[in-house]
Amino acid sequence: MPVTIDGPDFVALQVRDVDAAAAFCERHLGLRRAAVSPPHAVVFDTKPIPFAIRELLPGIDLANTARPGLGVALWFRTSDAHELHDQLTAAGIKILTPMTASPFGSMFSFEGPEGYTLTAHGG
Repeated sequence: MPVTIDGPDFVALQVRDVDAAAAFCERHLGLRRAAVSPPHAVVFDTKPIPFAIRELLPGIDLANTARPGLGVALWFRTSDAHELHDQLTAAGIKILTPMTASPFGSMFSFEGPEGYTLTAHGG
């Protein structure tokens, strides 16, 4: 049986100024920071799906972009990120970032529909 994803598991918006965006989320939206955040992001204690703001990924230019999804990082949980990576590679899906360890388990990014960048993690 092929490995599948369970659904959205983490939502992050890419921003130019993480400190200002975090202050906006705290001040205007009432969000509270989670106990742990990576150095390039601020994760908020949201339920059921964690939400974060993070630095721009390499190559992102929010001022001059026409590609859909730039500025948004969409992560999906899977039971086996390595197996899913192999399945997508075998199907000819473009892998955008290689498999790597993260605070959320093994992860990699791939090109989804219409050029959206999707990240899978787990297992």
